[in-house]
Amino acid sequence: MQPRSGVSGLSRKQELLRRHRRNKRAALLVALVILLLVGVLVSWWLPLVLAALGWVAHEAWFSDHLFYSPADDYQYRFAESNQVPGVRLDGDRLCLDQPLAQDHSQTLVLAVRVKATWLGRFIDPAIELTGEGVSDSQAFERGVNGLRYLNLTGLSAQVSAGQLRLRGRRCVIQGELQLWSFQHTDARRQRVMVIAPHADDAELAAFGLYSQADESWIVTLTAGEIEAEHYQQMGMSRADAARIKGRLRAWDSITVPRWAGVPESRCVQLGYFCLQLPAMQAAPDQPIASREADLNDTRLFRQFNSMTLPGDADGSPTWNNLIADLRALLLHARPDVVVVPHASIDPHPDHICSQAAVFEALQGLEWQPQTVLGYANHLHDNDRWPMGNAYTGVALPPVFDASETLVPYSIELNVELQRDKAMALGMMHDLQPSAPLKRRLRRWLQKVLAGRRWPAEGENEFFRKAVRRHELFWRREL
Repeated sequence: MQPRSGVSGLSRKQELLRRHRRNKRAALLVALVILLLVGVLVSWWLPLVLAALGWVAHEAWFSDHLFYSPADDYQYRFAESNQVPGVRLDGDRLCLDQPLAQDHSQTLVLAVRVKATWLGRFIDPAIELTGEGVSDSQAFERGVNGLRYLNLTGLSAQVSAGQLRLRGRRCVIQGELQLWSFQHTDARRQRVMVIAPHADDAELAAFGLYSQADESWIVTLTAGEIEAEHYQQMGMSRADAARIKGRLRAWDSITVPRWAGVPESRCVQLGYFCLQLPAMQAAPDQPIASREADLNDTRLFRQFNSMTLPGDADGSPTWNNLIADLRALLLHARPDVVVVPHASIDPHPDHICSQAAVFEALQGLEWQPQTVLGYANHLHDNDRWPMGNAYTGVALPPVFDASETLVPYSIELNVELQRDKAMALGMMHDLQPSAPLKRRLRRWLQKVLAGRRWPAEGENEFFRKAVRRHELFWRREL
């Protein structure tokens, strides 16, 4: 989990989007030519019917942002020392030659080769996991035909006893299996600091972790004030809307963790400006103002903090102030575990720069955490991951660069904790506005034609993505 600049990660995401849009424009042009020929050669009204049917098919089956082929193998590289020998399927039962060591903080990953059936090209394929006290499902891309990685964390007892059954739904399992076991110190029994680029990032990635930790700190770097059209609809100017959105999200970052038992004294909002961290990093001494709030002072968004930090002296939105704030917080809290975005998996520029800021703040600091856990709330390649429905397991995300040895760390959330997480997300103002009409229509078509389901807890896609049986991190020792 190496520090990266915001430019490289963002440019890769932009290149994938450009390629996707270029291919879509070319396909639309070809379809338009065909429709015109049909109208000339057959009947004037037939192109209208075909165009409508084509739009419905696109929205139902082809509208996912998937920037790779479902036939591509995921390319993880795990340490050989973590591989478990003697793994096989006996019918649909997962069997081991030797039982696993029982450890409640153990992370289990199973590599399987999955091939979608014809129906799995139109309805999400998944592998169902059943056994003694187990009922889970982990989904994949439509048309999948390659190597994928199931998350079996929390199922070590069933795996060891040969009680876990794997059944493909709209897909089949092919070839040999590989199992890896990762033993970890339980982060829930340590002092944890979650670094959130924006309000709600801590809850999306780590609510289950920080709600169970012996001591938790939540540090939010930016106010997340931009893209405030919802508030402009209330009659506010662009700047006023951005300011009130930033204040609301600052309030959320301080108060929502109380739902998980984290006191306000251990929740800090630094108030820097959304999507401005790359510019701050590029010119560390230069104040970088908000894009939309007509502000050059962070203190408006720090008003709910209960502690004083170096950046409060002048409120200047500079990289140097951010590093000073982080160093002061790390020395004050002395966390054993720091949870940050993973810069090589999560392409959001503020997330990449958040990790870089934490690593820079740790350089030469007298206190060093034992462990860094990386998370990804966004991906370069797949905007739908984690695939599948809320309250199901989280299979590993697509990774196509095997140059980095990754160490997964996952925890299991029971249903009660998942519901608490959903309620925490529901308190976040940025996740409350209704989905646009086009998205709601697309979801209705996908529900009717593609069998997809969305949770009742909220319309925002993160209620499906984040309220899951697992939280998944990537571990790095310092």
